[in-house]
Amino acid sequence: MKVMKFGGTSVKDAGRIKSTAEIIRAENEKAPGLAVVLSAMKGVTDDLISLARTAEQGDQSYRELFSALIERHETAVDELFSAQDAGGVKEKMQVLFSELKDVLHGIELVRECSPRSLDLVMSFGERLNCLQTAFYLSSHGCPAVMVDAREIIRTDGSHGSAQVDFVVSYEKIREKLSALTALPVITGFIGSTAEGATTTIGRNGSDFTAAIIGAGMSADVIEIWTDVDGVLSADPKIIPHAAVIPEITIEEAMEMSFFGAEVIHPYTMIPAVENRIPILIKNTFNPGAAGTVIKDDIKPHNRSITGIASISGVALINIQGGGMLGMRGIASRVFGALAKAEVNIIMISQASSEHSICIVCKEQETGRALKELTGELSHELEAKRIGRFELTKNLEIVSVIGENMRGTPGISGKLFSSLGTEKVNVLAIAQGSSERNISFVIDRKDKDSAIKTIHKSFLE
Repeated sequence: MKVMKFGGTSVKDAGRIKSTAEIIRAENEKAPGLAVVLSAMKGVTDDLISLARTAEQGDQSYRELFSALIERHETAVDELFSAQDAGGVKEKMQVLFSELKDVLHGIELVRECSPRSLDLVMSFGERLNCLQTAFYLSSHGCPAVMVDAREIIRTDGSHGSAQVDFVVSYEKIREKLSALTALPVITGFIGSTAEGATTTIGRNGSDFTAAIIGAGMSADVIEIWTDVDGVLSADPKIIPHAAVIPEITIEEAMEMSFFGAEVIHPYTMIPAVENRIPILIKNTFNPGAAGTVIKDDIKPHNRSITGIASISGVALINIQGGGMLGMRGIASRVFGALAKAEVNIIMISQASSEHSICIVCKEQETGRALKELTGELSHELEAKRIGRFELTKNLEIVSVIGENMRGTPGISGKLFSSLGTEKVNVLAIAQGSSERNISFVIDRKDKDSAIKTIHKSFLE
């Protein structure tokens, strides 16, 4: 049993749908027992959100956007099918377009697009694409049927990022898919509540859907088909000769994906991780490439680090003062204030002297962060127990990641020695007890030179 998931880039137009269908058809001939999960055509989800928001404002231009959406899908159908077959597919699509039109008209009338309504609007991207792709596969000798994930993935009512009821979903998945004789082409990204309301499971939801389907069917492997050859050792824009990593552990994948590497979102891996199902990252544009396998038991290798990743657009807030020494609850108050301001803390560093707490967050969140921190710590600021907050912008977090870093002496010394040679100043450092990740903050202008020197020192 194999689950194959194809993202929006892989099905962005008729040409890409044909190429993707050929990959699916060839795989289905080799190993029947396949399930396919598809995203919407590239950009369609954004278009649907724009449609809903424009209709919410009572702006009649949403009708033109709607016509453009119809035209895009009908153009794809005309290129995929003969004139006779295209008519049947368009007729099926028209049912969906009519439903979407009614939803948008309702949003326009009440001048409100609730999270529930937005989820329903966004669901049409996957439904339209799975419909046309299933028809195309069937017309080319690979009997396929569209499966609406709302029938098999049960969630709560947290619209926009619904929580999945895995027990109920797994049961529904097994019941539905086991009864099919044709290849299931399943809508990614969407589910439904017990009452039948449409929900979405996050913007990385199609990967998540694939993992849920794989876990529900006890798949041997889950393949995520994207537009890169696999997980790379570094950003190829900075390191053109960055290599594809053949195998990485689940922990390494989670670390690297958090830092923006081309890996699936950590949360979407959970069903696969819990059921010990390997995840294979493949390239639709280069199907012959071996890709990267994410699994528990990778082969031993002699790389001291696995890869380098980074996060741009961050800022550092430094809270310091002689009065912080021994001040109980100060960290709790700081983190509570940031949580109240809805600021995501990306990295934390505190010296054992307790003289300062350094926090790294996104630049656009610093205004809210400073406002809430000033209010929470106003008494300490007035009493001079804490000095003025220091804010430093235009920074970058660089992270060195690898399973072999655990218990290996000299990694930190080699890392910071190489940075020193390039005269890269490190503002803050953080390392977890797992020892799989050393993260440090530098000026944005030093990003390229830092990554190049680390890559040269450890991976070349």
